[in-house]
Amino acid sequence: MAKSMKRRAAAPSQHRYPREARLNQSLRQVIAEELVAIDDEHLDLVTITSIDVDPEMNRAIVFFDSLKGEDADAEILVALARYRVRLQSSVARQIRSKKTPILEFRPDEVIRSAERIERILRDNPSPAVLDTDPETDAEPDTVLTGESPVALESIDGDDDDENEVAVLDIADGPA
Repeated sequence: MAKSMKRRAAAPSQHRYPREARLNQSLRQVIAEELVAIDDEHLDLVTITSIDVDPEMNRAIVFFDSLKGEDADAEILVALARYRVRLQSSVARQIRSKKTPILEFRPDEVIRSAERIERILRDNPSPAVLDTDPETDAEPDTVLTGESPVALESIDGDDDDENEVAVLDIADGPA
């Protein structure tokens, strides 16, 4: 007489975020701590910014940034490659997992792109908005848009409704 086996339902996860995100965070912490323990001048100012582990846990891409900038990336990559086995063995000891992913190191281009954008914005400030000149008592406000100034003026001339605004190009004059 065969007894039917009931499959037990999986217990709901007690974690607030997915397994992959927890693993990424754990790997980041272990690798960062191990880098602090390594006494190599090339790795002094290196920060692990993020880690991306593939779903099968075969590979992990470790993104880093350094205060030394892009110029030091080549020597940092050489130093990280030299210590890759040590870092992987540290991960294997400290992370409770069936597999230990193979570590691959890359500079974090996201942070560098954000720095470039910030530098461009800082070097090229946005156009300024100028208020009405009190001496000339001009009606419209002038806005500098880059090529030619633009005036804002009320359509019906009574200035009582803020929603009725026309944009005029001062260089061309009123339409």
